[in-house]
Amino acid sequence: MNRKTLFFLTGALIGATGVAFSGADLAAAAASAFTSNTYRALNLFYEVFNGVRGGYVEKPDDSALIAGAIKGMLGSLDPYSSYIGPKDSRVVQAADLGRVNDLGLDVTMEDGVLKVVSPIDDTPAARAEILTNDFIIKIDGEDVEGMALDQAVGKLRGAIHSSTTLTVMRKGNDKPFDVHLVREEIVDQSVKSREEGQVGYIRISQFNQQTADGIKSAIDKIQADIGKDKVQGYVIDLRNDPGGLLDQAIAVSDDFLDSGEIVSIRGRQPEKVQRFESTRSDLVAGKPIIVLVNGGSASASEIVAGALQDHRRATIVGARSFGKGTVQTIVPLGTNAALRLTTARYYTPSGRLIQGEGIVPDIVVSEALPPALAKAQQPTTREADLNGHLPGGSPGGKADSGSLAYISPEPKGDTQLNYALDLLRGAQVNAAFPPHQSKGVPN
Repeated sequence: MNRKTLFFLTGALIGATGVAFSGADLAAAAASAFTSNTYRALNLFYEVFNGVRGGYVEKPDDSALIAGAIKGMLGSLDPYSSYIGPKDSRVVQAADLGRVNDLGLDVTMEDGVLKVVSPIDDTPAARAEILTNDFIIKIDGEDVEGMALDQAVGKLRGAIHSSTTLTVMRKGNDKPFDVHLVREEIVDQSVKSREEGQVGYIRISQFNQQTADGIKSAIDKIQADIGKDKVQGYVIDLRNDPGGLLDQAIAVSDDFLDSGEIVSIRGRQPEKVQRFESTRSDLVAGKPIIVLVNGGSASASEIVAGALQDHRRATIVGARSFGKGTVQTIVPLGTNAALRLTTARYYTPSGRLIQGEGIVPDIVVSEALPPALAKAQQPTTREADLNGHLPGGSPGGKADSGSLAYISPEPKGDTQLNYALDLLRGAQVNAAFPPHQSKGVPN
């Protein structure tokens, strides 16, 4: 049976390929869990279903009733387990390839409305200057409050070149305002690069099937343009990267490591642990690396940051990441539908559980906000703030606030990036850079 494993799933429906569990594994676990109480509960469900079918004021649609019951059951688990209908199933497959007719928004549900986690680079939402932490309260005049996340996300999507109007509430504004957007076929170039003097800058906006190849191409171009021996180092920008494909996160981590574990996945049964190891040589031959993260960096991007931090291969700069450390397995169902189920947590090489905690930078650098946005921006919602989130890190994690997810559109105004560049050029000194690689991976 084909399976997919999701590492961060919001409005973008970003998938992740994995081998954590099979449909047979899930079926076996379900069979062993049945008890007399379970059968009584199922009988109650059957009685309710028949009561609705026979007594509701209008004849209900049986399929709609079942779908609603399934969504309610999965929605009671955690923010990511859900039922994927046939239409959404096709969107997931397209997103794996980096192609979605979309607005370019990653969203979550908070207090009954959509909250923007991050606008994706070079998309209608980003160009319209929709910001992280904006609330979408209406879609084409229809109130979002009361909708399920997948229902609201479905309304954001539509045919290519079709338009939509979002009513947005922003902190610091007295009244909501409308934003008119035209949907595009987003063929996401997940990796972009440029030279900053003798420093290579590589931006990863999400992890799709193009990412690993994009990293290799970016490194080749930087080394050809600057000269392999003249490159002073690399900045890997994972800010506002919501995650994506597990195999791509592993491949990107492997590009900068010579050996050792990259990530492990652990489910309900402690003895069933999957470990993913480095299998090739460092593509940049030990050149210094700085990884940028912020409150919008989640899941697959946290795998990369955590692996390079634990191996002391890179210095992490910026603000604490989102803290999404659970694995979602997609099991195909009949009629082209699917079950998205949280099946495991992932751990960094040193055994750190990122769920609810995130990656804490080696060097905390706050991003400067322009005066016009100072009132509008606030710390992003973290994984630990989501209703129904699975516990993971320290008990005090939820009490801590999130971190900002703003990135200056102009490199000269990008505080975090410029700090990283100064470190690599020797214009800035910090005890955390370069990391002390001789210590090895901490236990």
